[in-house]
Amino acid sequence: MAVVKELLRGEADGAISFGNHQLEQKAKLEDFEHAGDILKVKTFREITKLEKNGMFLYESVPGTSVVGFLEKENGVEFIVEGAEDAQITIGLMDDTEYEVFVGGQSIGTMKTGLGGKLSLSVELEAVGEVPVRVVQV
Repeated sequence: MAVVKELLRGEADGAISFGNHQLEQKAKLEDFEHAGDILKVKTFREITKLEKNGMFLYESVPGTSVVGFLEKENGVEFIVEGAEDAQITIGLMDDTEYEVFVGGQSIGTMKTGLGGKLSLSVELEAVGEVPVRVVQV
């Protein structure tokens, strides 16, 4: 998988790809229209952040590249790439339980709080990229 050179792009299946974990300097792209939403991404090697319509959607520390980020009615799925293990936070529905799959394996269920944020760790250093799927229980 390659980094997203254009920082943010829409895919034919309705998904988006964003982030570039190889950048040494901060870069951002604002006012990107996709499927009726306005997206904003900030990215570089230390952090990647994505907002949709001014609301938090994704953050990783350190920075990551994400391909095929697809929001569904019951969750989200994407492939994440990075040079190091990453802590990822995803904005989902408030006070809801989700089952989280990393690399095709369930890592258990997690419940979001009133802010709707779900945090997980992804081991990327040895493998480079990992599929992530979060499904409402």
